[in-house]
Amino acid sequence: MSLTASLDEASVTAAPGEETALPLRILNSGSTVEEYRFEVLGACAAWSTVEPATLSLYPGDTQSVSLKLRPPRDSTVPAGETTFGIRVVPTSEQGDAVVPEGKVTVLPFVETTAELVPRSSHGAWSGRHQLAVDNRGNAPLTVRLGAQSGTERARVSFAAQSLRIEPGRAEFGKVRIRPAKRMWRGIPLTHPFQLVATPEVGEDQAPVAPVVVDGTYQQEPVLPRWLPRALILAAVLLIALVGLWYALLRPAVKSAAREAITPDAVRSAAAADKSNAPEKGGPAGASNGGGDSSGANGGAARPSPSPSPGASSDAGVTTPTSAQAQVRDSVGGGSNTSTALQVPIGHTFQLTDIVVQNPQGDAGTLEVSSGRNAPVLRLALENFRDSDYHFVTPIMVPAGGKVTMTVDCRKVGKPVNAPTPSRCSESLFLGGTMKTNATD
Repeated sequence: MSLTASLDEASVTAAPGEETALPLRILNSGSTVEEYRFEVLGACAAWSTVEPATLSLYPGDTQSVSLKLRPPRDSTVPAGETTFGIRVVPTSEQGDAVVPEGKVTVLPFVETTAELVPRSSHGAWSGRHQLAVDNRGNAPLTVRLGAQSGTERARVSFAAQSLRIEPGRAEFGKVRIRPAKRMWRGIPLTHPFQLVATPEVGEDQAPVAPVVVDGTYQQEPVLPRWLPRALILAAVLLIALVGLWYALLRPAVKSAAREAITPDAVRSAAAADKSNAPEKGGPAGASNGGGDSSGANGGAARPSPSPSPGASSDAGVTTPTSAQAQVRDSVGGGSNTSTALQVPIGHTFQLTDIVVQNPQGDAGTLEVSSGRNAPVLRLALENFRDSDYHFVTPIMVPAGGKVTMTVDCRKVGKPVNAPTPSRCSESLFLGGTMKTNATD
């Protein structure tokens, strides 16, 4: 081999962003003039060159070239030791190339930036931020987080007091701003503050200035300014709804409930009472009270069974008895009368209960009479829909007497959610006991 190559130093230190030169000595031990080319091998080849790039030597001559190391000042070149080689290739005899090797140590450097996200926050209870810290150096870095408030009315706290950041990466520190006192009402208050990111360096490195970022937190009142107006509006709306209920909805509901008590329902109740009544000694029949049909339209009477005059019975026997009548009358047609019950011969009817119904809400007068001079009841139709009366002392109706209902219609009512009928319509339901008189 006619070539000898060696480095003046086996290792060298390079600072990022600066140039470092390392001499390489070349000896031509051959017998002819030779030209040599140089190639840098290893991780540092991207930022290293040999100057001059080629070298010609006469036989026996020795000359040096310079290896220029220029590591960039960024995070792409990590700090630490790196092995390299320089291949020296003779132009005429490329198979006789030699590769002297060495080591280069890239020194660490520290460079950090920080940004507050968001720069300002607002809230009644606290404000939240994130402190983004970038490690633009070439070595892992620990950054201590601190803060100082512009006023004594707010406190700054961190989720973690320090961040460990790899080269070329960023880490986020969570920040929370709390006011010292709650503000229930009033104008929002602004609290300025500063966050400080201090890199930790080794004892052999120069101190690095901390990074300071500014931020603000706007403290808002706990009770928003629109709350009193909203409460007043809600109170007015509630009062309006209550008034609507009492003025419109409640009367309609009560009217619908009253109209649900129809004559069919009354007849069903009467039948249930009759079936549950205890049987007495003698049979009791029902009188078919004749229904008077005075007036243009007449009334329909549906009396319930009462003792028959032809049936034999013991003196003093009482039988529960009920009866019903309905009158339909036109406006201006005079009064209409319907007989609910006629007392058979040999009996006395003891009237104890009266129920009158005006389901349509008609206007006019209604009389219930038991055959005496004065009526039992005299009512104005417009004053009721359903009305019931119970007598502690029974009204005595003698044999041959009639219990009648007379209606004089002045105005036909209108049921809820139903067409207006053509005539007034009222019902009477009565109850009591039929007593057999003593015979000589």
